[in-house]
Amino acid sequence: MNLDRFSLNQMTVKQLALPELVRECVRLGVPGVGLWREPVREYGVEAAAALVRDAGLAVTTLCRGGFFTSDGWEPDNRAAVDEAVALGTDTLVLVSGGLTPACPDLPSARARIAEAIGVLAPYAGERGVRLAIEPLHPMYASDRCAVSTLDQALEIAERFPASQVGVTVDTYHLWWDDRAPAAVARAGAAGRIHSFQLADWTTPLPAGVLDGRGQLGTGAIDLAAWAGLVGKAGYTGPVEVELFNGELWARDGVEVLEETLEAFLAM
Repeated sequence: MNLDRFSLNQMTVKQLALPELVRECVRLGVPGVGLWREPVREYGVEAAAALVRDAGLAVTTLCRGGFFTSDGWEPDNRAAVDEAVALGTDTLVLVSGGLTPACPDLPSARARIAEAIGVLAPYAGERGVRLAIEPLHPMYASDRCAVSTLDQALEIAERFPASQVGVTVDTYHLWWDDRAPAAVARAGAAGRIHSFQLADWTTPLPAGVLDGRGQLGTGAIDLAAWAGLVGKAGYTGPVEVELFNGELWARDGVEVLEETLEAFLAM
């Protein structure tokens, strides 16, 4: 791998304030960053947009929209689209939402998700923003995302133009599914791979499982094979490293950033 397509997701080094993250990415020659709404809003959306733009960094994705199974989802998701426009990214990653009193089972949750995306997609499309449905590992199905497989994500995405709705391929969430390679090819053929994210799977999982994404090359996933699979499917966009890891967050952020870059280049 080389740096040309590398993108660092902000969550990987969330201990770094946005100005420091931008400064270190420029120093190391990182061309792109994936941003998260919470720290961007804390800094100020317009200020963050100016900071990243003036540094010459591309914003590869904004995370996240979604949680469509909860009441009141629409205003926040329209705001997420507007924030993506302000930041200059064409991709809003969706974490679709889990079970709620209004959607107490998986079929009703997935139906609500598809319905909501049908409302949001035209609004996003008019503004040049693509929605990238991210399937999450089944362990998150109850509380965070009822969309667990790439096939399920594509079943929803394919109801809409590819220019409006596609998918995120995240190795951490999909590596276990033996149907995923065929789904990657299907998504690529239709131009629906809107984001590709790397993280390794390490065990034992931490309590709460949200912060268990391991540094590249430290776990069970053949990341180079996944990169080849996505490339064969025709994807030529950014390759974003997104790590949720309490041990990494407890360390010096600049050191973690340098380590992540080295691990990516060694793939």
